Amino acid sequence: MKISARNMLPGKVKKVTKGAVNSEVTIKLTGGAEIVSIITKASVERLGLKKGKKVHAVIKSSDVMVATD
Repeated sequence: MKISARNMLPGKVKKVTKGAVNSEVTIKLTGGAEIVSIITKASVERLGLKKGKKVHAVIKSSDVMVATD
């Protein structure tokens, strides 16, 4: 697989919370931090996502917003 995104964070699926259309996937990254993604239920099934599966969180964005109080 080749992909243009440079931000690929390895980890394992910690939890999948399925909804009617979308699902929430929590990934525990290699360093211990967690990241949450909302993807379609169909994608969860197609990718075979379940607790413990090794995955990569792929982040592709043209900008990142930063805010402070």
